[in-house]
Amino acid sequence: MKKILFLPILVALLLTSCVSQKKYADLETSYQATKQELVDAKADLQSCLIEKTHLQDLNASLKIDKDQQLKQVENLTVLTQSSSENIKEIISQLSEKDKYINGIRAAMSKKDSINLAVAFQLKKELAAGIQDEDIQIDVEKTVVYISIADKMLFKTGSSVVSDKAKMVLGKVATVISSRPSMEVQVEGYTDNVPISTNCVKDNWDLSVDRATSVVRVLQEDYNIDPARLIAAGRSEYVPLESNATPEGRATNRRTRIVILPKLDEFFDILEQKPE
Repeated sequence: MKKILFLPILVALLLTSCVSQKKYADLETSYQATKQELVDAKADLQSCLIEKTHLQDLNASLKIDKDQQLKQVENLTVLTQSSSENIKEIISQLSEKDKYINGIRAAMSKKDSINLAVAFQLKKELAAGIQDEDIQIDVEKTVVYISIADKMLFKTGSSVVSDKAKMVLGKVATVISSRPSMEVQVEGYTDNVPISTNCVKDNWDLSVDRATSVVRVLQEDYNIDPARLIAAGRSEYVPLESNATPEGRATNRRTRIVILPKLDEFFDILEQKPE
């Protein structure tokens, strides 16, 4: 009877033991899973911390870049404003220089126009009663040139102005008188034939004497202001033709009257500074 009662108790104990082992295994499995999750979570946390540090560094770097860019923009703004002011100043200066240059051009054009008028008047004056191939009038830039062959003005080797030449110089003086703001330079030229007399040492002397004689006629006979007159001798050293032929030597023996603007007035124009 006792054996029969012990059997159910043994069976119950065995069943209880089996249930505990199963729960333990389940708990063990759950524990291991949780432990792995904790490891994974720590790894994720560490990764997040590293990423956070990277983002913080990146943010700091971006802030520095932003500050630098803002500084560059400020500098560029200042530079742009400065450049703008400089450009305005340059444009203003160029505008003033243009006015200055245009003023010089206008003055040159005016002088060109005056000289053309002088040349026209000279030709008109000389044409009235005098038609001679030994008188030539040219206009170059701002200067009027009147070239007169010496055979019309002087005798060979002489610096005394002939009566016929005085008539020609009188017509030139009429034009000179009408342009009181212009200067007159008289230039004497010779050929290369040597000359030596009691009064004339060489061709330098002869060319200067002839230029001076013409200047005296303009001053004394026709009342041209001597302050406007210049006498210059060029001797034989600026020939127009070869001195190897009589014709060439005749061409080279000449007196040239140059009517030109007063240089000091022209230089005053050049020295004027733009306002």
